[in-house]
Amino acid sequence: MQTCINSEFGKLEGVIIHQPGSEVENMTPENAERALYSDILNLSIATKEYAQLEGVLKSVTSVFYVKNLLTEVLRNENVKMNLLNEICNNEGIVCNPLNLAENTTEKLANLIIEGVVLEKNNLTNYLSNERFLLRPLHNLFFTRDSAMGMNDQMLIGKMANPVREREALIMEAIFNHHPIFETNTLNPARPKQGIIINAQSTLEGGDFQVARENVFVIGTGVRTSTQGIDFIIENIKQLKTEVQHIIVQELPTTPESFIHLDMVFTFLNTDSCMIYEPVVTKMSRLRTIHIQIEHGKVTKIGESPNILVALQKVGIDLKPIFCGGKTDSWTQEREQWHSGANFFAFAPGKVIGYERNSYTIDELSNNGFEVLKASDVIEGKISVDNYKKCIVLIAGSELARGGGGARCMTMPVRRGEVNW
Repeated sequence: MQTCINSEFGKLEGVIIHQPGSEVENMTPENAERALYSDILNLSIATKEYAQLEGVLKSVTSVFYVKNLLTEVLRNENVKMNLLNEICNNEGIVCNPLNLAENTTEKLANLIIEGVVLEKNNLTNYLSNERFLLRPLHNLFFTRDSAMGMNDQMLIGKMANPVREREALIMEAIFNHHPIFETNTLNPARPKQGIIINAQSTLEGGDFQVARENVFVIGTGVRTSTQGIDFIIENIKQLKTEVQHIIVQELPTTPESFIHLDMVFTFLNTDSCMIYEPVVTKMSRLRTIHIQIEHGKVTKIGESPNILVALQKVGIDLKPIFCGGKTDSWTQEREQWHSGANFFAFAPGKVIGYERNSYTIDELSNNGFEVLKASDVIEGKISVDNYKKCIVLIAGSELARGGGGARCMTMPVRRGEVNW
């Protein structure tokens, strides 16, 4: 499969997900904040809810699983040892990659994801308050952030928090070495010749959206730095192509529900988008910057009133649909907190989102989206092919407490072309 992401809503042809497992349960109130959670999840409930997302995706596209892909690349001895050495060096832990490598590939994949328990076999370990030598990847089921499709290339995330850096190493190993994918990777930590490494570069997939093959919308805030966006600019300049556009949106630093652009803005179709109005169109102190690149040079850079105006200037005219409805700011705030703007499109005008955000769903319904239950789609009672526009509702009472929605939990690797 040649990776290809030329939009946020082209027909989905391949997606990578990760079923939450024991790595989610290996969390306590004490370490939840370090793990970037505001609460601890009930895995048994979260698993049932996640099964709805998984079931809908399997009914519409090819689904790949992180653990399976990782297990398969670990069968290559060189890839295995390079990855283990990099994990140990990167996380600054005293571990022996050779000892880890003695495990079967299936067991090793589990350990890399679910963590390695700290043996109390010396004084330092005995006195340590840590339970794990190699900490579990609590956030891995949010596959969106660690890699992102940019046309026929995959951008490897440069995670803002050390607790997530291993996720990016895993995805880089998969895209560079798994035979099922044909792609080139771009990594801020390992830039191409002529592009300088910047220690301040951070880049996460929740902030990166492809409007069209030459138009990218990127959020900058607590997770993606301006230096990370400059890395993308430098790679586009090296291509020396015709006009390319980057629209940058500043994001609030608090509260934590604003960590990524896709928590306040997501594409639904060629003509519509979901927005959290207070941030996208009302907070004038947050700047929107439009950058134009032509033939290897930045030819224009300046401010725009907001994302919608900037997109309109490049020929993409979107009708905003309001997260939480139009009338009550408190309702907007409550539904945005639980990923009310975080929709995942699996085809133009066909999206997945949480059923809990009732006011947002009403807005979609009022704008022509047929409201469908995930269970009906999974069981074959209804077909999404019979609708021009639809919203498939998944349960989210527990998953939403992890701080993300349907877009956060999906990493598209290939989409069909869009008929504009």
